[in-house]
Amino acid sequence: MNPKTLFYIIIAIIIIDFIIDKILDTLNAKHFDDPIPQELSDVYNKDEYEKSQRYKKERYRFGIITSTFSVLLTLGFIIFDGFAWVDDIARNFTDNAILVALIFFGIIMIGSDILTTPFSWYSTFVIEEKYGFNKTTKKTFFLDKIKGWFMMIILGGGILALIVWFYQFAGNDFWWYAWILVAVFSIFINMFYAKLIVPLFNKQSPLEEGSLRTKIETYAKSVGFTLDNIFIIDGSKRSTKANAYFSGFGKEKRITLFDTLVKDLEEEEIVAVLAHEVGHYKKNHIIVNLLASILTTGFTLWLLSLFVGSPALSQALGVEEPSFHIGLIAFGILYSPISEITGLLMNYLSRKFEYQADNYAKNTYGAAPLISSLKKLTKNSLSNLTPHKAYVFMHYSHPTLLQRFRNLKRGL
Repeated sequence: MNPKTLFYIIIAIIIIDFIIDKILDTLNAKHFDDPIPQELSDVYNKDEYEKSQRYKKERYRFGIITSTFSVLLTLGFIIFDGFAWVDDIARNFTDNAILVALIFFGIIMIGSDILTTPFSWYSTFVIEEKYGFNKTTKKTFFLDKIKGWFMMIILGGGILALIVWFYQFAGNDFWWYAWILVAVFSIFINMFYAKLIVPLFNKQSPLEEGSLRTKIETYAKSVGFTLDNIFIIDGSKRSTKANAYFSGFGKEKRITLFDTLVKDLEEEEIVAVLAHEVGHYKKNHIIVNLLASILTTGFTLWLLSLFVGSPALSQALGVEEPSFHIGLIAFGILYSPISEITGLLMNYLSRKFEYQADNYAKNTYGAAPLISSLKKLTKNSLSNLTPHKAYVFMHYSHPTLLQRFRNLKRGL
């Protein structure tokens, strides 16, 4: 395929993807004013529901602005040979292929982050602040940016450098080496994320002795789940929104509860949320998700190996000299329709897993405290109770609150 045809295909993919996203967003927005389903009538009172509607509409309008800016920036960069310009800058520093790739992506990633920082600032300090969610200080906001850059340089740069090196000595067979590298890294991060990454951004403290810890340990023992690591994370440092998550395997497994979760929920509700997380572990969802991610990565890298060396990919983006990093950019855009399909499959699988984890919590602890916890968490985050089915199908990794409620009530 000639470079000009590829160029038009790349432009078409970006535009079509944007149009589909906006259609889904618009369909979803049309349901913002729908009446609350009868089963969820106790989630919001009239004033709270009106507040949630205002929040959703404001986020929707802001999303249109940010996504339009992003797609216009991307199209402009492609049409006016922005990638060729950055490639020239990188090559003015060195002829080493690895260093050129690192400088190239460094300029692209940091430049993009700087350009989108005003939107992130507005989202945090205007919208989230207006609705009472934001707890992030300006100092924390910028420290998070700097820490994120350092992580990108060290971890992202290190992996990229190794992959380019693999490509230099193994040619099209580089994907095997890259796959092994990414798989090992993914397993390592899953194991030690809470110990190595989280402390860079948040403080974690072991859950103190008391009635909550006793109830959690009693439940864990009743289902044969060894749980020594229960941590509280200072999520309130950035937001009032609450969460809980499970991480690690074997001796490294741990449950992390946001301090906002502990503040917002009753102890029985917290144990029910934890029972849901234990359900993910007991049903091997973490392992399945990790394996699915590794297999998807392997397929992507194999496909990349078939095309990345093609001069047409680089030339489609206005760069005459073929290179791995330019080929990677072009391939990433061309691969996005396939990525959408794999994303849909992963979201479908994730929603099935959420039902299974809910059922596990219902059968081993109780449906009522889990239902009440889900309702409280929904209320406190002003979540959408009436999303459009197409939007849920395309974007939701969890079932809607109404779907989860009906599933938990089934058989009771």
